[in-house]
Amino acid sequence: MDVGELLSYQPDKPIANLKKRRDDDRPEYDIPRKKRMGDDDDPERILEMAEDDLATDVLDETNLKKMLLQFEKKVYRNQEMRIKFPDLPEKFMESEIELNDVIQEMHVIATVPELYHALVELNTVQSLLQLLTHENTDIAIAVVDLIQELTDVDTLNESEEGAGAVVDVLLEGQVVAVLVQNLDRLDENVKEESDGVHNTLAIVENITEFRTEVTTEAAQQGLLQWLLKRVRAKMPFDGNKLYSSEILAILLQNSDENRQLLGETDGIDVLLQQLAAYKKHDPNTKDEIEYMENMFNCLCSSLMLPANRVKFLKGEGLQLMNLMLREKKLSRNSAIKVLNHAMTGNEGLDNCQKFVDILGLRTVFPLFMKTPKLAKAGPTPDELEEHISSVIGSLLRNCSGPQRQRLLNKFTENDHEKVERLLELHFKYLDKVRTCDEQIEKEKRRMRHTGEDIDDTAEEVFYLKRLDVGLFTLQLIDYIMLEICATGAPSVSGSIRQRVMQILNMRGGSIKVIRNIMREYAGNIGDAKDEELREAEQNRIIQLVDKF
Repeated sequence: MDVGELLSYQPDKPIANLKKRRDDDRPEYDIPRKKRMGDDDDPERILEMAEDDLATDVLDETNLKKMLLQFEKKVYRNQEMRIKFPDLPEKFMESEIELNDVIQEMHVIATVPELYHALVELNTVQSLLQLLTHENTDIAIAVVDLIQELTDVDTLNESEEGAGAVVDVLLEGQVVAVLVQNLDRLDENVKEESDGVHNTLAIVENITEFRTEVTTEAAQQGLLQWLLKRVRAKMPFDGNKLYSSEILAILLQNSDENRQLLGETDGIDVLLQQLAAYKKHDPNTKDEIEYMENMFNCLCSSLMLPANRVKFLKGEGLQLMNLMLREKKLSRNSAIKVLNHAMTGNEGLDNCQKFVDILGLRTVFPLFMKTPKLAKAGPTPDELEEHISSVIGSLLRNCSGPQRQRLLNKFTENDHEKVERLLELHFKYLDKVRTCDEQIEKEKRRMRHTGEDIDDTAEEVFYLKRLDVGLFTLQLIDYIMLEICATGAPSVSGSIRQRVMQILNMRGGSIKVIRNIMREYAGNIGDAKDEELREAEQNRIIQLVDKF
């Protein structure tokens, strides 16, 4: 509620729906705002007095406590007047205006995070939480705006001890559940209430960034369901829809519990429905492009949970991604990333078989032969080559029977052109990795010269650096090479192996290099959480190396 505006009584509406109107529209029975010193002065005089106040009134702990006690008095006064005169807004309106005024004045507290402990000691945080359910939504919105400023991440990081105490009290009071309850009554067609929605999401972002572990708790307090409802709402695209998609991506990023909750609340279908709009049409604005990417990221995160891959398959997610590959719109590159997440590992077996059945090989191999250029959205060309190689590798690993034979036959088409492309990518990424290895050797020599230890941590950093420049893509490419040369019908694998050897000899390549790359891959593969599966996969790759 703006201090320069008043709430008016509308007899046909409940108190919670009282709205603001301009001073010149105010009915006679509205209570005029409280007279303040300087109201009769000209604007320059008011500004001068405000500057004088800022110069002389330093917010120390004593002044802060006075302000907080004044706030509590206003809260109590407003409650008292509402209880006494529940059906006479003109009686409690002035106390409401005074309460709003003091809430606005409290924004200055965000400039002194080192004094946040006073908010906890005087139970101010609990009072703010209670006001989020105030009958007048304007008061609730004013509190949302205040909490958003108090929890700004930069401010919180300035004084972690006091900030941590405030955040603890907010979380104990189930702040997210209370905020969601307030969200349900806000009308986004009203600008102030739409801003209230945006600031509410900002509070969630602030708290989850300061305390990343609370994302699961936040989702379970009704936030995830509200976000899904908001992204699928039949409303024009706006900033709140974009922000909702960002918060949803944050909730799903590192939490299997939230991914499970998404699957249980039909969230996979919601994501697919939202993305279906970009099958034949590109987003209209940069913000909408960002929204589309957030939806793709949400889908990729959710597919890391095996149960959601089943829902993705049943919801015809593969068909949608395959259509996106055919249409060649902005959504195409991100669709490749989704397919990678849907097909990888043992849990991707059903999706791999189905993808071949829906003629997916016809769409993925043209992309393998010619990597799409850098688009306004989605992965870079190098990232795309990684995703495409991973998809083909997963298909080779998981497909059997007729589907596998169709896949292997692709590598013999047009005089083995796909084998040539495979070797082209092999040499491209081998050069990248060799250049990186030379830099690492220089760094190791420098470390030895200066007496620094090259311990396990340093070796891990070096290995991650090699992965970043393309080692993982090189490993995927060489894995495909092993699969197509060492498995399948002898007539097919034999002709493929012969072409591989021919190109290696022409380019000065070496089987030994490929073997070393794959042995290193086998040594680092798998999930330590399932040692048995990891060992089985390592043994399988070593057997392929020996056959090759």
